[in-house]
Amino acid sequence: MKKSLLLLLAGLLSGATQAAVDGYPVVLIHGFQPDNLQSKPTGEKVSENGAQYWAQYWLDRADERIDWPSQERIANKITSQYVWPKLQQLSRAGTCDSGCVFVTHSTGDLVMRYIIDNQALWLQNAGLKPLNIVTTFDFSGAGGGVELADLAANVASGSGLLDGTLKLAVSLWLGELPSSSNIGVLNDLRVNTARQLAAFPSSRVPRLRFAGAGSDFLGVTGAFLPGKDDGVVASHSSCGAASVGSYNSCSRSVAFDGKLTSTSGPSGFMPYHYPMLMSEGYSHGDTILNSAKDEVTAANSRGSYLNGDNLQFSTYDEKRGWWIFSSRYRVVNNSNKTSMSALVYQAAN
Repeated sequence: MKKSLLLLLAGLLSGATQAAVDGYPVVLIHGFQPDNLQSKPTGEKVSENGAQYWAQYWLDRADERIDWPSQERIANKITSQYVWPKLQQLSRAGTCDSGCVFVTHSTGDLVMRYIIDNQALWLQNAGLKPLNIVTTFDFSGAGGGVELADLAANVASGSGLLDGTLKLAVSLWLGELPSSSNIGVLNDLRVNTARQLAAFPSSRVPRLRFAGAGSDFLGVTGAFLPGKDDGVVASHSSCGAASVGSYNSCSRSVAFDGKLTSTSGPSGFMPYHYPMLMSEGYSHGDTILNSAKDEVTAANSRGSYLNGDNLQFSTYDEKRGWWIFSSRYRVVNNSNKTSMSALVYQAAN
């Protein structure tokens, strides 16, 4: 069974060698995988998990992946044993010489920021050519930190007020309550810690953001997240806001459901972070799947890459409701039948 799975994955990867976004090679960086905290994968298993993570949509549309295990820390083994070897491989192969696009999900957003801040210096010091990263597509980005990670750390250490609802929220997210022996990358995901990691990268790579406001956990986890959230990440993080806040949109004039109205969106964003698509019905994991969950709207319909190329979405505005009770909504074309990831991929090609 294992051998057949590996052969299937190999076949998918071999078919991905010509994949591209707007002619640029695509590199994937996955997010936090809760089961890693107990299973502690290494070697081939890390790669297998990485392939499975992206299997529904992006796997056969990408050229390379950076796979990493969640039981480790970003600035330690994740970088030294998994990120750095892959960066060297990409540089030696010239994968990004003409530009490449990185696609991240969840904690991959934070790993990517660390890469952006350091990769040029690391590779130059090794006598290698830095990667030419023209943009990133960040789905459900956790680069601004995850309040649930703070709660998980408190549960693991036994500190703070640990009521039943809090423990339920953490166990729904992780699949079980964490042990104090190892919470790995959850340490990096704590809100203050995450926001201090490579907070002001010198590189100007645009971080294009794609966010949802649904939930996989019947709203239980959302009770511990400020503002709108996707069941795991609050909008201050997924939108790329410059500061933590109780935000109800990535925009101050468009709501998550597309309604054109004044909203409590961020007044500023982290360096080079630009919110693009939003949807009320997409939960944390939905944004990288291959099924339409709800209509999608645009905080911004156009975003620029580092080299001046653009990602642009077609939208339309429509009136909904009756008489004085009506409102106007902004909708991305075909979003009622096209997944968010597919909307991004199609717009980029």
